[in-house]
Amino acid sequence: MPQEYHEQQRALQDRFDTRRLADRLAEGMNDQIGDDHVAFIESRDMFFLATADEHGVPQCSYKGGEPGFVRVVDERTIAFPVYDGNGMFLSMGNVGVNPNVGILFIDFERGTRLRFNGVASVDDGDPLLGSYPGAQLVVRVRGDAVFANCRRYVHHYELVERSPFVPSATNDPPVPDWKLSPWLEGALPEHDPARDPNHPTAPSIPQF
Repeated sequence: MPQEYHEQQRALQDRFDTRRLADRLAEGMNDQIGDDHVAFIESRDMFFLATADEHGVPQCSYKGGEPGFVRVVDERTIAFPVYDGNGMFLSMGNVGVNPNVGILFIDFERGTRLRFNGVASVDDGDPLLGSYPGAQLVVRVRGDAVFANCRRYVHHYELVERSPFVPSATNDPPVPDWKLSPWLEGALPEHDPARDPNHPTAPSIPQF
């Protein structure tokens, strides 16, 4: 059985009489990517990535790109680019000390969900790097468990527009307005486009 439940998971399964159901669902888990999974994964334009550091302190991040930015490399491995973010490298730094990750793909129009748990590696010399305009790194994740997830509670959303910040081979993305804050003066990387007063900027977007 791909999923080995621990004591607390078993305790809750027994409390709510779901042990038999949990065992049956575990039979549907696989460490390989099926043909139907390939099409689904490579059509996604976003996913959620869960990581943890060496002490188990978690991070959960949103990763977005053009459809196809996540690629199925082989029957067990996916790859995706790391674009410029806020410079904290919380997720990628975690991978360096604890490579176990969880990925959640969601189709918000149909409610379809797919979980992909595995072991990640990060490489700035990955041969795929040149095929991702604007990417800083490429992450590969070798799957340990690939399985569909219940769609009941997925709210229905429709795409309005894709982010203009996703790099492409034809144009440079605009500078996000938060990088223009005087508070960040002197803190931006040496070659950050936000340092160039002639670089296009994006309309103001509310920030938390």
